[in-house]
Amino acid sequence: MSEDSLRRCSWAGGDALMQSYHDAEWGVPLHDDRALFELLTLEGAQAGLSWQTVLNKREEYRKAFDGFEIAKVARYTAKRTQKLLQNAGIIRNRAKIAATIGNAKAFLDIQQEFGSFDAYIWQFVGGKPRKNRFQSLSGIPANTEQSAAMSKELKRRGFKFVGSTICYAFMQSAGMVNDHTVDCFRYGEA
Repeated sequence: MSEDSLRRCSWAGGDALMQSYHDAEWGVPLHDDRALFELLTLEGAQAGLSWQTVLNKREEYRKAFDGFEIAKVARYTAKRTQKLLQNAGIIRNRAKIAATIGNAKAFLDIQQEFGSFDAYIWQFVGGKPRKNRFQSLSGIPANTEQSAAMSKELKRRGFKFVGSTICYAFMQSAGMVNDHTVDCFRYGEA
């Protein structure tokens, strides 16, 4: 079967970047702290926007935020924030940029307490991906009991832009839940 004839989740659409993300990353269990920090940042940046907008800016985000090196981001100053606000390659929202810096600090605290963010965050799904059986996008919830618990706990620890819906999108992208629709070629693989 050619790549063009593969049945995908409908959100992947006809855009090559979205399809590549869907095919290779979305729903794949992720256990690397730097990559988890990147996803949490990007999901927060998406608030009020489309994932395609964020995905199109992903490479610039990686450059602007030092490859999402958590300890570096946690040390950003007001001067660095001003520089980021001038970068047209990212979403120039002061609150979202401040959240990324603050979240890096909270992320480091979790690493210190749990040994890794990975060990901490995967507890919300019992340490293994939850496999759902949705027939279409309309059946996929915007949030769940687990994403609400994650949101509440992250907020308690000082994180920002981590509402229940953002947390559920993070869980999907990090492979904590498999929300590929049952007719998607990735459903059985994820």
